[in-house]
Order: sequence, then C-alpha cells, then structure tokens
Amino acid sequence: MNILDDLKWQYRSGGYEQKLIYWNCGVYLLSILFFYQFRWGVFSFPSWLALSSDISEVILKPWTLITYFFLHAGFFHLLFNMIVLNYAGRMFLTFFNQKQLVGLYFLSGIFSGLSFSILYPWFSPESHSLIVGASGSIMAILVATATYAPMMNIRLLLIGNVKLWQFTAVILFLDLIQIFSENTGGHIAHLSGALFGFLFVKLLQSGTDLSKPVTFIFDALAVNSRKKASPFKKVHRNQPIRSAQNISARVVTKDKTQQQIDEILDKISQSGYDSLTQDEKEFLFKAGKQ
Repeated sequence: MNILDDLKWQYRSGGYEQKLIYWNCGVYLLSILFFYQFRWGVFSFPSWLALSSDISEVILKPWTLITYFFLHAGFFHLLFNMIVLNYAGRMFLTFFNQKQLVGLYFLSGIFSGLSFSILYPWFSPESHSLIVGASGSIMAILVATATYAPMMNIRLLLIGNVKLWQFTAVILFLDLIQIFSENTGGHIAHLSGALFGFLFVKLLQSGTDLSKPVTFIFDALAVNSRKKASPFKKVHRNQPIRSAQNISARVVTKDKTQQQIDEILDKISQSGYDSLTQDEKEFLFKAGKQ
C-alpha cells in the first residue's frame, strides 16, 4: 500500500475530526496554487472567500461565513490549528459523538465569523479587515469539552499534568489581554468561538442539540452518495447452467460483503473508528485492498 492509498484509507476509516483535518489541508494546498504570492511570500485571499469586517459585504457574500474557516494564512497557522483540532477533537469525542463534533465545528465557525464582522468596527472603526482560519471553531471544541469535563487531566510537555479548565482558562486569558493588538479580528473570533462552545454544551445538557440541522444535511448527502448503480452488468453468453450458478453465488457474496462494509461505515460515523472490534478493522482493511 503506497502513501496515497494509505491516506485514502485513513480518510475513509477515520472520524470527522480526521476528515476536517484533511479538508483543511486539501484547501490549503489548493490555495497555494491560486492565492499564494511567491514573490512576497504571503497569501492574498480575495474578498469572495475571506470574511470581511464589513457586515454589508458579508450579507452580499454569505458563503464567506463558511469558506473563511477553511483558509489559512500560512503553513504554521495551519499546522498549529490542525494540531489543536486533533487534540481537542479527540477529547471532545470522549463525551460526544461525531455528528455533534462536525455540527459544532460549522456552527461555531459561522457564529465566530458573524461576531467578527459585527464587533470589529467597534474596535477599529477606521480600518477594514479580512479574516481567515479555523481558530474560532477549534476554540469552541476545546471550550465545549472543558465546560463538560473541567476536571479532566491533560499532560503538557515540560509542565506536566494540569486540569483541562486551567489550560483553557490560560488560552482565553491570553486572547482577552491581546484583543487590542494587531490581530484584533482573530482574538474576537477566538473568544466568540469559546462562547459558542460553552453555550453549545449548556444547551445540550438541557436537551437542545444545536448540531442537528448541520448533521441532517450531512446525513442527506451521505444517503445520496450511497445511491449508486449496481457494479454488475448483464452479459448474454451461452454458458452451462453450473457456470451461471457460480456467477450468481459470487454476486450474492459481493452483495453481503458490501452490506457488511456499509454497516461498519455507519458504526464509524456514529461512534468513531476506535469503536470497531479488531475483526471489523481487519475486515475493513482487507476490503479496502480489493
């Protein structure tokens, strides 16, 4: 299995926290081709993809409330966000499911974007700014987990064991004291995402799952993607009856195999790859190589 096949396998078998990382990295590679200014060593994102601090532009280009949090201003911007997304996403999935993760990611990104466009003019009334990055969504995932399990122990390099709420509080404090710095828009998005993550968990505990509209869309797309034509074609040949029976048996076997694959993929979408038994993992691995 080469590197490309391995990446495809990891994408298919991984949960949404891995798929979000793949999506972000894929968009980053595309953005290098189209928007990277090699002469100056910076990205130049157009206003129809990056999110504007002018709310009137956002109203005219509402899709930028989603596109902006899949764009990143540089390699280290992407790297740091993906490391935190992987770390925070895995902690989140300790208590919540895959659908709630992707719902929180999208909704908090939209909320952070709207907060940026509404609040930024109050901090810098004479300037106009564009924002990119998934930091608001990632902060929401981290704060949501800390809200639900504040006493969860985490181990930090060179520091040792700390409580999750302590780690999160330090990050929020740093954002708060730097809100008037040159990255005002980024800090507004971070704090707004944190607020959304807190509210998301509190509402979830009271019985309201905000992620359902988003996951409904993803479920509908998943159902449509599975509606594929049968890969078996009718071939009219003069063959002995015994041969026809053998062909029929192979078709039935293939159908049962595909059914088992679908059941395993459904289990992954609901509970993550780690929920599979060893036999299921081996079966899916062998099926992916066929």
